[in-house]
Amino acid sequence: MLQSSSFTLHKISRTLLLLTMAPKPQRFHQFADSSTLGGGVKRARTISVMSSTAGADSESSSSSSSQMKNAFSNYAQYLNDLNEKRERVVKASRDITMNSKKVIFQVHRISKHNKKEVLEKAEKDLAAVKDQHVSRLVQELQGTDFWKLRRAYSPGVQEYIEAATLCNFCKTGTLLILDEINASLLPLSDPSHEPLQINILDYLLGLADLTGELMRLAIGRISDGELEYAEKICKFVREIYRKLTVLAPEMDESSDMKMKMETMLQSVMKIENACFSVHVRGSEYIPLVGSADSSYSLIGLPDFEQ
Repeated sequence: MLQSSSFTLHKISRTLLLLTMAPKPQRFHQFADSSTLGGGVKRARTISVMSSTAGADSESSSSSSSQMKNAFSNYAQYLNDLNEKRERVVKASRDITMNSKKVIFQVHRISKHNKKEVLEKAEKDLAAVKDQHVSRLVQELQGTDFWKLRRAYSPGVQEYIEAATLCNFCKTGTLLILDEINASLLPLSDPSHEPLQINILDYLLGLADLTGELMRLAIGRISDGELEYAEKICKFVREIYRKLTVLAPEMDESSDMKMKMETMLQSVMKIENACFSVHVRGSEYIPLVGSADSSYSLIGLPDFEQ
């Protein structure tokens, strides 16, 4: 009996020892609950902060997107206006080209008998081109950065320069310079805006085209018996070619000028060959029989009865 009671006491003490050494689950759960509650509170604070930040971000993103839309709408409107202006400038340039060609064709009707009448008609037509068509171009481009649209109006300007310089040469025998052309365009501009001034590049390109028209004029004058006038044209064209040969390599956009320089050389050679042929073959011709006039045909003898 003593043995059993001692055994029972030993068992109870061992159980108490195990209980004291074992962790307390209630306290552990308490800490777990407290940590869980604390984490929940912190998460709630974090979520509230994030929600307020997201609201501010959404407002800023919406305002920035509206600003971007306004900016791109302004860009679109600018490009649309520029394209519409380009179309109007191209139309004006096309009209200038067409009517300037008519002036050039009028000048080619010149002869030693109707020189005054033909030049008066050509100058009148040229003034109409300036007042009706060049003025439209000036109004479209004044006060703007007209270098952006240079490719749109350059062909018409070159053709106008060609017609103006051809008329001036036939009338005075001299070259119409760029300052004189720009001075004639000043009355077309609004004084409150920057006037449209023809740039040196378009002037030189138009001057290169002038040599082709002078070549045709020289051949026509030779066929009409005006050899001295043709020789004058030959010297003038040769001088232009010599000057442009020096300037062309220094030009920024020399691709167009290079092609025109080749054409210009061909024009010079055609005039020189025509004048040379007349001088060589003209010595073979004799004056008309029974005529006191020592002049003779430069191309051949006309038919006549002896």
